[in-house]
Amino acid sequence: MAGTNASRRREEPRRRRASAPYVGRRGRLPAAARAGVQALVVVALAVGAYGVVDAHAQITVDVDGQVRTLDGYGDTVGDVLAFHGIHPGPDDLVQPAVNAAAPDHGEVVVRSSKDVTLEIDGETLTFPTTAHTVGELLAALGPRADGAVTTASRSAPLGREPVRVSTLKTVNVAVDGSVLPLRTTQATVRDVLAEVGISLGKHDRTSVPLGAAAVDGMVVVVNRGSSGADIVTEVVPFETERVESDQLPVGHEVVQTRGVPGERVTTYQVRTLDGAEVERTVVDRSVTTEPVTEVVLVGTLDVSDIQVDPGSAKAVARALAAERGWGDDQFSCLDSLWTKESNWRWNAQNASSGAYGIPQALPGSKMASAGSDWRTNPSTQITWGLGYISGRYGTPCAAWNHSMSVGWY
Repeated sequence: MAGTNASRRREEPRRRRASAPYVGRRGRLPAAARAGVQALVVVALAVGAYGVVDAHAQITVDVDGQVRTLDGYGDTVGDVLAFHGIHPGPDDLVQPAVNAAAPDHGEVVVRSSKDVTLEIDGETLTFPTTAHTVGELLAALGPRADGAVTTASRSAPLGREPVRVSTLKTVNVAVDGSVLPLRTTQATVRDVLAEVGISLGKHDRTSVPLGAAAVDGMVVVVNRGSSGADIVTEVVPFETERVESDQLPVGHEVVQTRGVPGERVTTYQVRTLDGAEVERTVVDRSVTTEPVTEVVLVGTLDVSDIQVDPGSAKAVARALAAERGWGDDQFSCLDSLWTKESNWRWNAQNASSGAYGIPQALPGSKMASAGSDWRTNPSTQITWGLGYISGRYGTPCAAWNHSMSVGWY
């Protein structure tokens, strides 16, 4: 027992050293120690709070048209997206780029890449694209898609069904001794001839099947068959007038007035020999429908001369248009279009129709889809206006061409 008590006495000092630190009277730290600990706690809280604020970002994320506001953490766009389980693939489009600094209260656009099938003027193509709507897909085709006609609305989302596109093209039709350059968006040869009123008789034939796809530069020969009549209806070719325009950028053309062939009735005196025609003489010729001269505006505007004041609505529009892949030639068309519509005034209002804002939305409340401040914020109005142009016309130049032809867009 004595040995046991001695062992206990030897262990007691070790137990005291291993116990809680000395806290003085009533279990409290000395004043100097308390002040030091409190200072450390304050510093730790301040550093922690600073770290949270610095790493926090509230951004608007548009993923394939689905828009939401997210609270995220991270130094880069990719970090913020990953924080919310959004992981873009290598072929996906991300603006700003995934390695760019995370924006503070900005916007990030993500477009997923997918394979689409496009039938353009009878040619079927399958390729990957990040376009979300038919309009965005056409915009990626560039000037070729200006004025194109599609089987689906430009605002329709891309799906599994093929998108059929008929572009603006020139089809040369040789008929009745004349060659007519017909500008058209019709999909087939039959539709092209019908559009301009070239009638085919029972015995007439064409060098290209009527159901064939109409493509740019095609030549279609119409062979008139003999019906034994001495009175025939013939085509009167139209003339083409090219007019320079400083309202269009160099390299762009727009048909202000489409050419339409006329029609005439000719009476022949026919002389035959042994049943074969050996001579045909015009007895009477009268024009029943006058042709319409085609007027083509040819752009002369040098886009390198475009000057835009920094910070202005035009500067905002130029930057947002560039984000859509539209260069200075398209911006010059946009400048002309909105100068005509509103002179770039955010509070411009049409007294008769009620159209409002820089893009003259009708009604103006349509722009609420781009932001609740649509009444006073030029950036919101411009964002909506560019989306409208993309969805309805494809590009600003196509919208400006339409406006020049019919007076509105």
